[in-house]
Amino acid sequence: MTQVAGDMHVHPAPAQDPSVEWPVWVGDVPRPAAAFQPRTSVREKVSAARGRGRDVVLSGHGGVGKSQLAASLARELRDQERSGGAGLDVLVWVRATSNDQIISAYAEAAGQLHVPGTSQDDEDGAARLFLRWLAATERRWMVVLDDMADPNLVREWWPDSGAGRGWVLATSRREDAQLSGSGRALIRIGLYTASEAHTYLKHRLTDAGHAQLHDPARAGEMATELGHLPLALGHAAAYLINKRPTMVDYLTMLRDTRSQLGELLPTSADTEGYGRSVTASLLLSLDAIEEADTSQLARPLLHLASLMAPLGHPATAWTTPEALNHLRTARPPQRRRLRKHHPPVTEADVHNALECLRTYALIAQDTATAPLRMHALTARAVRETIPPDTLHATARTAAHAITDLWPRHDHEERELAALLRANVAHLDQHTRPALWQPTTHPCIYMTSRSFTDAGLYHQAIEYDETTVRLSSSIHGPDHLDTLGARHNLAVSYGDAGRVQDAIDLCEQVLTDYERVLGFDHPDTLDARNNLALSYSDAGRVQDALDLRKRVLADRERVLGPDHPSTHAARHNLAVSYGAAGRVQDALDLRKRVLADRERVLGPDHPDTLTARNNLALSYSDAGRVQDALDLREQVLTDHERILGPDHPTTLTVRNNLANSYNDAGQVQDALDLREQVLTDCERILGPDHPGTLGARHNVALSYGAAGRVQDALDLCERVLADQDRVLGPDHPDTLTTRHNLAVSYSDAGRVQDALDLRERVLVDRERVLGADHPATLAARNNLAASYSDAGRVQDALDLREQVLTDHERILGADHPATLAARNNLAASYSDAGRVQDTVDLCQRVLTDCERILGPAHPTSLTVRSNLANACKAAASVQHSDTAPSATTLDHQPPSDIPERPL
Repeated sequence: MTQVAGDMHVHPAPAQDPSVEWPVWVGDVPRPAAAFQPRTSVREKVSAARGRGRDVVLSGHGGVGKSQLAASLARELRDQERSGGAGLDVLVWVRATSNDQIISAYAEAAGQLHVPGTSQDDEDGAARLFLRWLAATERRWMVVLDDMADPNLVREWWPDSGAGRGWVLATSRREDAQLSGSGRALIRIGLYTASEAHTYLKHRLTDAGHAQLHDPARAGEMATELGHLPLALGHAAAYLINKRPTMVDYLTMLRDTRSQLGELLPTSADTEGYGRSVTASLLLSLDAIEEADTSQLARPLLHLASLMAPLGHPATAWTTPEALNHLRTARPPQRRRLRKHHPPVTEADVHNALECLRTYALIAQDTATAPLRMHALTARAVRETIPPDTLHATARTAAHAITDLWPRHDHEERELAALLRANVAHLDQHTRPALWQPTTHPCIYMTSRSFTDAGLYHQAIEYDETTVRLSSSIHGPDHLDTLGARHNLAVSYGDAGRVQDAIDLCEQVLTDYERVLGFDHPDTLDARNNLALSYSDAGRVQDALDLRKRVLADRERVLGPDHPSTHAARHNLAVSYGAAGRVQDALDLRKRVLADRERVLGPDHPDTLTARNNLALSYSDAGRVQDALDLREQVLTDHERILGPDHPTTLTVRNNLANSYNDAGQVQDALDLREQVLTDCERILGPDHPGTLGARHNVALSYGAAGRVQDALDLCERVLADQDRVLGPDHPDTLTTRHNLAVSYSDAGRVQDALDLRERVLVDRERVLGADHPATLAARNNLAASYSDAGRVQDALDLREQVLTDHERILGADHPATLAARNNLAASYSDAGRVQDTVDLCQRVLTDCERILGPAHPTSLTVRSNLANACKAAASVQHSDTAPSATTLDHQPPSDIPERPL
């Protein structure tokens, strides 16, 4: 017996499999549209293409019925078994507007199919396993990628149907040449034919119980007047069904615009080519809705919805407090005695009005929780009916609603955050300058920060540059909103690795703040702090330290010693002490910051957790490995308890604990934890987020530490390719990974490959970061190591002498990195057979290390071993480079990142 569940028909499995419940359906195939037209000519083309083993992409403008035709084809194949056919064993219907939707659907399918290796915690991996299953299975399957927004994004998720048992059908509004690549057939869907339009109207009216409304003599006129557009015919039919006019009356109303419709909806506004008659039909439906809508909210709701992005917006936007208050005053008032009265609007009122709008097909919503959608042409028509004197208030209300819906942390609802970003851009585009006057609306800044949180640094720059341009034009260059926008742009430059651009802009912004607000204004102090951060990113260690000392003194004087911003300045100064090699000063100051925050904010405040984490970092720098490990275990427990196990900061803290495991020689523990961090990052942040790429990079480092040389090399090559694509080849993170790939080449015995890549890294860092940046000095040191590995003893010695000179000049004679460079030069003396020079230099390095770092510091222990070896061996000196050959990524405390104004 066939069981019916909604639109899903469950048939007996064609072959019993004890582990899978056949057939497997994933996703909701849209229900058949009323009076659905089979589009015979298009269907014949689809059948012909499928017969030749080709996947199909249905392409066309919005409103032509692509998804409905795809749904009809899917149901036809799925249900063939009832008519003696083979039917489908697997049907997956995917809303393919984003990769996340595709991955989730594929992962669900893999789970239902019990594909070996599938893990609920790894959607990406499960999705890829499902793709492999499709390519190998003998089962009959179909995958529908509905409303494919970007062919480039879908490329890696397009199933391989080469075995002939499966078929992929996609729909898209685009007509790119790449859609027809890889053997796919691109089939375009246009308007209804005259016959289809006539048939649609007849069946639609008859099926609704109003066959008397169908006038064969006038149906062709109606179809022509409405441009044979399925969407427009749907509006007209809905109007006829709900209002019961004759077709003659309908045509009279449609044509008798008395110039109003022509003025309200001119042909020039019809950007999608649907024709003026479509918008005329829309207005007639709106008149009917207002008669049927007892809440009188339909028109103001349409006004709000028309400002949102065509891809959809959350229906809950219109039940936020700001929206309900706006709707209360936007609908016609009631009269109470001699005064007007605006009764409250309830959520039920909004839901009822939205349901009325859905009945007339002016808005669409696939499920109760799906986004509300309005066709772009419909939205444009409605926007042009908004009275000019109310547009500003309507736009600000929509912006307030978006702000109220924004998730507290973007990672918790990535799809929602992306949807809201799109809606802010669309809202601003169509209502400018409403979101900028009298001041810039917070949603503008929230969008900027959301791009950064999502790791979309290049998009953030593009957005922030536009914001600066608009704010300068609307407010003027010295307005505080403009200065704040320029500050955000500087932050985005820094995130994207454009260090010099960030410095240049930060210096300009600081000068402007000092001129406009004065030297002691809190915003000026923030700008000064941000400039120090840019100096630090640029490797200008002393400039950053000097400026941070000033910022701390200013904040203590202006804000007081216990202000949170003063605590942050104290912490940032500790960061600069660490960068300058003043390990004990950094440790002492971080202890004070932790004590201050525990006293002022409490032990569980997020800023206190950050201070505790940073103290652990100082313990690590000071060589107090066990103290660092113990504190990081406590910090991780605190973060999981207070912020939750999935908070991005918790992921970073988990990675830091792995670093301490590694420092303590617990290599396998470090690897296990880093693999967990990577899995968490892929699930929470997404596979291409910079944080995920960093976590993947750290796993590669752990593979190397564990002796899994080839695994480390393979993963490092993958990370480098990903960072090249996502961040760009010149981003500092990309340069670091390129350097670490050279380390993997060296570990694998590929000496020349390592040398060639290290030469490139040095050139890149000199060009991007400058010749004196600490990372450039490290690259120069590592190239010397490759010269040594290649037997180029004199080249290694010459370069290490230069490296030591550079370190002493830039970082100072007592910086830990300078001590390492001095030790490495001793190693080159040993390789060159200069025994006494080796012994003398090792003795000096040991004395310096014990004086600066302490006799128990791991670096001191290494140098002591090197000295012993130098003294024992006269011809061959065993040495150890204390400078790490691979750079691990440690936590950059949140308080060292400038705050963005709201």
